[in-house]
Amino acid sequence: MVEKVKVLAQYMPEPAAPLIAKWIDYFQCEFKIAKTRSTKLGDYRHPYQGKGHRISVNFNLNHYAFLVTTVHEFAHLLTWNDFKNKVKPHGSEWKKNFQRMMVPFFELNIFPDDIHKAIDNYMSNPAASSCSDLHLSRALKKYDSNKTETLHLEQLPINTNFKIKDGRRFTKGEQIRKRYRCVCLDDKGLYLFNPLAEVFVVE
Repeated sequence: MVEKVKVLAQYMPEPAAPLIAKWIDYFQCEFKIAKTRSTKLGDYRHPYQGKGHRISVNFNLNHYAFLVTTVHEFAHLLTWNDFKNKVKPHGSEWKKNFQRMMVPFFELNIFPDDIHKAIDNYMSNPAASSCSDLHLSRALKKYDSNKTETLHLEQLPINTNFKIKDGRRFTKGEQIRKRYRCVCLDDKGLYLFNPLAEVFVVE
């Protein structure tokens, strides 16, 4: 347990580590600190074929984003225990569990005011992913230490050409609801992008 707390404290605010370590032990959950995944920040897998609960969270998130993502995934675990697969993954049952599991970290005053307020707003109706809530995502990104020269798509003018980390090139189009419709210059396909997608301008 002590060793687990030490490891977790390297990735999340130190006061949060003992409680997360308790959850890992209580739920007998395999908790993995994962490599960067561009499509998701964390992942939950329910017990299957002799394996127990499994949670993974990307190692490169800042401490606050790592904690929020961890709580998000544990809320999935709790929802599975209560309802198995009889409810929607991000339905009202999951939302209530997420809200309930976030309370102890508020009581510990772990989050800076801006993140605390953003989580408060997010928790009134949590989305499927913390990064799909732009207000919360912006608040969390402010605390990234590994800032690079990348830009966010919302910062580029319409019709700007850009590329993403895998090398594919796009032209930025109009915003449709919360996302931007972009044309891929390589396969001419249409893709929807989160405004906070990290991009590189193509000259």
